[in-house]
Amino acid sequence: MSLRIEDYGIIGDTQSCALVGRDGSIDWCCLPRFDSGALFAKLLGDERHGFWRIAPAASPLPGTADPLLATRRRYVGNSLVLESEWELPEGTVKLVDCMPIRDEHPEIVRVIECTSGEVQIRMDLAIRFEYGSAVPWVRRVDGVLAAIAGPDGVALWTPVHTRGEEMATVAEFTIRQGQRVPFSLTYFHSHEEIPRPVDGAYALEHAAAYWDDWAAMDKIDLTEWQDAVVRSLITLKALTFAPTGGIIAAATTSLPESLGGSRNWDYRYSWLRDATLTLSALMVAGYSDEAQAWRDWLLRAVAGEPSKLQIMYGPAGERTLVEREIPWLPGYEGSAPVRIGNAAAGQFQLDVYGEVIGALHEGRRLGLDSSGPAWDLERAIMDFLESGWKEPDDGIWEVRGPQRHFTHSKVMAWTAVDRAVKDVEEFGLEGPVDRWRALRHEIHTEVCEKGYDPERKTFTQYYGSTELDASTLMIPLVGFLPPTDERVVGMVEAIQRELTQDGFVMRYDSTKSEHVDGLTGREGAFLACSFWMADSLHLIGRHSEALVLFEKLLALRNDLGLLAEEYDPIAGRQVGNFPQAFSHVSLVNTAAGLSHAETLHPMSHAARIAGIKPEMHKIRRTSSRSKLRRIFYH
Repeated sequence: MSLRIEDYGIIGDTQSCALVGRDGSIDWCCLPRFDSGALFAKLLGDERHGFWRIAPAASPLPGTADPLLATRRRYVGNSLVLESEWELPEGTVKLVDCMPIRDEHPEIVRVIECTSGEVQIRMDLAIRFEYGSAVPWVRRVDGVLAAIAGPDGVALWTPVHTRGEEMATVAEFTIRQGQRVPFSLTYFHSHEEIPRPVDGAYALEHAAAYWDDWAAMDKIDLTEWQDAVVRSLITLKALTFAPTGGIIAAATTSLPESLGGSRNWDYRYSWLRDATLTLSALMVAGYSDEAQAWRDWLLRAVAGEPSKLQIMYGPAGERTLVEREIPWLPGYEGSAPVRIGNAAAGQFQLDVYGEVIGALHEGRRLGLDSSGPAWDLERAIMDFLESGWKEPDDGIWEVRGPQRHFTHSKVMAWTAVDRAVKDVEEFGLEGPVDRWRALRHEIHTEVCEKGYDPERKTFTQYYGSTELDASTLMIPLVGFLPPTDERVVGMVEAIQRELTQDGFVMRYDSTKSEHVDGLTGREGAFLACSFWMADSLHLIGRHSEALVLFEKLLALRNDLGLLAEEYDPIAGRQVGNFPQAFSHVSLVNTAAGLSHAETLHPMSHAARIAGIKPEMHKIRRTSSRSKLRRIFYH
């Protein structure tokens, strides 16, 4: 059985990643890419579906803590090198895991070290390609254990003796104080020669140096929550597909939004809805190279006919993300079905047009290159939106019920038009600005008439609905209405009153909305929405409440500083895919907003609408790559 979601940590090489449990077991890993078939899929099944565990061989003693779970664990500095430590009566051992930034082949390096005493260690390696369905052919070649099935192959190197046992590779050995035993697992295409093994000690040192150097680049000290912000930025970098700059939503598929439920989706793809907030988070932290790469990925991915814009793409911009179910995997804690691919890629979501144009506008405002193709794309999107905004859509939450006129979707259509107008006004770009201003006014008027309930003093989920939706919290964040507007205050208070559990914000009331999303069962509180609530409370002047909520959200992080998509207040556990980029992006943006850093898109735009003057905020960017030092004033 898998561990709790929060009992996992992530290691990665910016092209793929692995989840390492507190018990020393890698229970999820897809190679060679984030969205490749998993060779370790125990996370969604059991040991039959693939795992790699290195840990003390001790058995639990009655009345004592389970020695199979690490006593403590941490990341080495500001890196993605993970240390897990076991303190046992017979001694102390430390397992260090990483995935070196690859030159050619993806690798997982694990080194077990004894720091005191003498400890018996056991290694179990069960390789199961294609999500646990393919048992490989294993043979030994020149001291390396090679496992091959179809197009996939991995090679294990270690100095300890291994043997086959029940369709797995195992090793048992004693390690004494001062000794270190390395293991390296290298992926290769089965038609290639078996790669040479990597030096474990060098790989760990090199990986730690890479991440520490990255974390130190262009750093700004703008918040009292710096450690949480830096860890979130590192996690965001870990979810970046380096060859293209695309950023996936999460490292996993089918981790449930409710334990035992069926709301299980594949998040190993790049969502356009994350674009503006991600761009802002990267830029405010000084990571202009990553922001530029993300913006360029966005331009390539969405190139084509605007009416066929998808809500998500593969890490390299792939458009075909066919959804299928994996029947041989029982799902995390019985949460079936397990899904690969995502049918929501074919949905029509009006809000993505606002997010794309918003990201391009934000890039210009923050100094990214504003090339001709970006404006050509905006003009094409605007041509479509002049009539397309009137259509019903599937909404931000990818509901699988009927299309509707979702309030948030119309607000984001307004955002697209508003940013296009500002691109003409602020940057001198050419466009029919008078017509766009009239369109902006038309959309705004309709939303305020049809998406607002004057009796309850709140915006609703869709036109004619009485239900609430946390996505409307974006109304003050994108500047649709100033934070001081009574309709905004009423909406924030209504969501606080009717759409929270233990203070955390639900996306919508899933127990009442089967007719909306086409699904049954409940889900946890959506963490990004809870961060938006903190932003909104701050903007409407309730700063102390915003701080309390933000601190509660920080307390949900696991011991490694990681967040999933949602939190279940009833079960008291993280739920949903993990770690979740949207949660960490929202953390960075909210921390900066509460620290009065008026450089972020949602906060700065809302501040301008409200007439709040941003502070003269000095940002220092220092890059070891460029050796440049620049000072910016906002």
